[in-house]
Amino acid sequence: MGRVSERVCIVTGAAQGIGRAIAEALLDEGARVCLADINGDKVAETADALRSRLNGRARDVTSARVDVTDRDQVRAMIAHTVETFGRLDVKFNNAGVNKPMNFMDVTEKNWHFIMDVNGLGCLIGMQEAARQMIAQGGGGKIINTASVASRQGFDNVAPYCASKWAVVSLTQSGARDLARHDITVTGFAPGVVATEMWEQVDKDLMEIGAADRPGQAMEEFSAEILRGRVAKPSDITGTTTFLASKDSDYMTGQIVMIDGGMTLV
Repeated sequence: MGRVSERVCIVTGAAQGIGRAIAEALLDEGARVCLADINGDKVAETADALRSRLNGRARDVTSARVDVTDRDQVRAMIAHTVETFGRLDVKFNNAGVNKPMNFMDVTEKNWHFIMDVNGLGCLIGMQEAARQMIAQGGGGKIINTASVASRQGFDNVAPYCASKWAVVSLTQSGARDLARHDITVTGFAPGVVATEMWEQVDKDLMEIGAADRPGQAMEEFSAEILRGRVAKPSDITGTTTFLASKDSDYMTGQIVMIDGGMTLV
């Protein structure tokens, strides 16, 4: 029996990277999980890959395509999860995007793209998960993905930083409002994590002249990490499973830093 045995969870942004790792870790400790992503084909493939290693628990995995900025699609994802597993206990609002631009070059299009997914998408995900949890009774947990960028601004990812500060604020606001329904709202803030998203950011930073060679940005961002290396997705999941478990029941409104000591606040 794992820490999240029989708990029904949704993880957005689960086709790859941190989201996939979160879902895999939850499944390993007995949860039933809906993996969701805007890339429906890829998240279905990811779900199939995880299903194949569950040894008789294939029914504990499902998937859904979702644009987290579209409330109707978020509602449909939650409805699918409830129809499949009977309820919703834990919602990870993990879907996120980034598109680096130097500060003076940031456009309205860039701003809205990032803020809509990372900020509005988080808000809609929190609201719709809470509606389901309130309707079914018994409380629940909402867990949001922030970032080391929620603690300080960086000059070539300003909208991303702003969006992750928004996630921190939404986490606190949601925690205050939903406590009366026995719903806790927490989050976690990764630092530099070796994922597909960072590989794309690395390319984008070279395109805008913020880096001269592949890997330079990661080296510079991670130079001050006290643990001496960048994170792997598996470095994040011990904390995410804890936040989804009963062990964190007395926590709410908090963001847990998982950055290897990159930022001490």
